[in-house]
Amino acid sequence: MTETVRDFYDRLAPCYHLIFEDWEASMARQAAALKPVLERECGPAGSVRILDCACGIGTQALGLARLGFRVTGADLSPGAVERARREASTRGLEIPVHAAGMLDLSCIPDTGFDAVIAMDNALPHLPCDEDLAHAAAQVFAKLRAGGAFIASIRDYDRLVLERPVAHGPGFYSDAGRRRVVFQLWEWTDARRYTFHLYITRDTPSGWETLHGVSEYRAVLRNELGAILEHAGFVHVRWLLPEESGFYQPMVLAKKP
Repeated sequence: MTETVRDFYDRLAPCYHLIFEDWEASMARQAAALKPVLERECGPAGSVRILDCACGIGTQALGLARLGFRVTGADLSPGAVERARREASTRGLEIPVHAAGMLDLSCIPDTGFDAVIAMDNALPHLPCDEDLAHAAAQVFAKLRAGGAFIASIRDYDRLVLERPVAHGPGFYSDAGRRRVVFQLWEWTDARRYTFHLYITRDTPSGWETLHGVSEYRAVLRNELGAILEHAGFVHVRWLLPEESGFYQPMVLAKKP
């Protein structure tokens, strides 16, 4: 039976960094790609307040805070929230992090953010257009007038045609010990797939494997754009990786 999205990320939280070859390098690289987009849309880093509404263990939130952005985090997974708080404290970064999913951001006391971000294909965890519309309304309510919503998703316009069944494997080394990370995608219909994540690593007590299972819905760019416009956003547009330097297509939308 497929675990819930929250269960998936709770179980993954202690070792989520292992899906990256080098988490610190990925953190810095993603923040460097997002910085010019955020500054163009919202202003200089030191004056910009960001809500990362799907922060996970902090991959984008930590990197952006290091660059001077004022970041608040939120995530559906309590395990990921606790890990993000711990990682921020370890690095001497002030990042309030709340246990809240994208469908209900009301427990976050602050509002009037300059930007809300939802990166790393978080939105396609929502199973239907109604949930996407509800999340868009929650984000809209948290932004100041003129604020920006920035989200990244996989390139589903291409992937629904190719319907890949595997991603990876990546072969990594940790202090001389091997680590293998790969994904299997089990397409249940033309637009949905069950996502299997495997992290297999060589430990002092032998090889061990973490297997997590979750669900995604392949959301096309024009569909997400239409949902954002219906929620009241304007100037909805897409930045592809060759334009932004970020590894996934990004949608940008403004609150009037």
